[in-house]
Amino acid sequence: MDHHPLILPSTESNQALIDNVHPRDWINPQAAPCYNLVVIGGGPAGLVTAAGAAGLGAKVALVERSLLGGDCLNLGCVPSKCLIRSGRALHNARQSNPLGVLGTTGLQADFSEVMARLQKVRTGLSDHDSARRFSEELGVDVFLGQGRFAGPDRLLVGEQILTFKKAAICTGARAAAPPIPGLEEAGFLTNETVFALSELPPRLAVFGAGPIGCELAQAFARLGSEVTILEYGPRLLPREDQDAAAIVQETFAAEGIQLRFNVRTQQVERQGTERIITYEDNGHSSQLAVDQILVGIGRAPNIEDLGLETADVDFHPKAGVKVNDRLQTSNPRIFAAGDVCSLYKFTHTADAQARIIIANALFMGRQRNSRLVIPWATYTSPEIAHVGMYEKEARDRGYQVNTLTVPLGDTDRAQIDGETEGFARVHLKKGSDKILGATIVAQHAGEMIGEMALAVTNGIGLAAIGRTLHPYPTQAEIMKKLADAYNRSRLTPRLQKLLGLWLRWQRR
Repeated sequence: MDHHPLILPSTESNQALIDNVHPRDWINPQAAPCYNLVVIGGGPAGLVTAAGAAGLGAKVALVERSLLGGDCLNLGCVPSKCLIRSGRALHNARQSNPLGVLGTTGLQADFSEVMARLQKVRTGLSDHDSARRFSEELGVDVFLGQGRFAGPDRLLVGEQILTFKKAAICTGARAAAPPIPGLEEAGFLTNETVFALSELPPRLAVFGAGPIGCELAQAFARLGSEVTILEYGPRLLPREDQDAAAIVQETFAAEGIQLRFNVRTQQVERQGTERIITYEDNGHSSQLAVDQILVGIGRAPNIEDLGLETADVDFHPKAGVKVNDRLQTSNPRIFAAGDVCSLYKFTHTADAQARIIIANALFMGRQRNSRLVIPWATYTSPEIAHVGMYEKEARDRGYQVNTLTVPLGDTDRAQIDGETEGFARVHLKKGSDKILGATIVAQHAGEMIGEMALAVTNGIGLAAIGRTLHPYPTQAEIMKKLADAYNRSRLTPRLQKLLGLWLRWQRR
């Protein structure tokens, strides 16, 4: 079997994946005299840009040095959510005794089967991102290899020069490792290597309590690892509202995940098969022995070996390629999208930015990145989903804010499901029903936030959501309950008195 350093172990499913996203027998096409658009990077941003432009009749080249599909398919969203799904299934089964289910004690995960399913699902989804689909069905010239700018309008791939009218840099980002003495020598996992595991780590340390660290920490804990999170700050998920993060934090503690906050990791040492982590905790030095370390701290843009200086493209080593609001770089011929340039490193953001590039680069459009309303979700259990502004952000922008919060337990379906931990919150412009932002904490908050994202994007007020019928019983009814809370807040004592007088007059 052929191997790829990022797709391990060597299994039938992984071989089929490589055959799709980086086939070993691939022969690059003969370059066209000139391309309307050359796309560097075959992750979500690059694939959408290439497919959309080709579908509109442009002559497009797509250049990828590693794996088509990028992190999302191969090393990120897809495999991580497969792991989360298996962990959730096992946890739900273990917790089903109150629902009348017997035989739930002693349940364990078959980690090899968990990973086999992950590989199978990933491979099945890879057909859509395959080199042959883009070449044969979409008419894109697919080049596998390192692309490097040879001038402001030329890209070198192998021994071929690709001349372009416009180009799009969509090379993404990678996991960043903290400069901890001994960490590299001891060995550690990132999202690029954790899905190659063939055995469940008995003891796992997770560096970082952001979304990646929290999602994988809970998944591994539910599958049977003893998990410890080491976090520099004072709590989980610092971006989110404190009470939202507190619900997740309490869940983690109840599930046996060890939490170490305000710690400074001093060094890591390998002793046999163990990694010994030395860290400072409230002025005291402590040690933790684990079998594996997972680093989930930050992302670094993939800007190396692109020859950006040759193309007159400005960049920052940490922030990535610099773009204006139209996603245009300092070279007006060249645009960028996705994790290589965006503060919001989400697949759906990369997709949206790709569509902006198609309009602006090929058709002289004036679409603006700042107009995107970007929702996101952290796929812990419960999930936290958000769109728009947080309360402090809204106040900092000069808004007077009216915040409404409804506990998830106020919906009958949450009571039925035994999933009452959570809430829905909306920030309104004071004196109106204009939605500035919203947060949902629920088991499937990511599925529920779309309604609020639609409202914020299109200027739909909370009152309109209140007039919309929601199926009963659903947890999504909490949106209507927010609207009901808003309507009650409008019922001032004076208005109540007037309504009472009117109703008494009607009885005469």
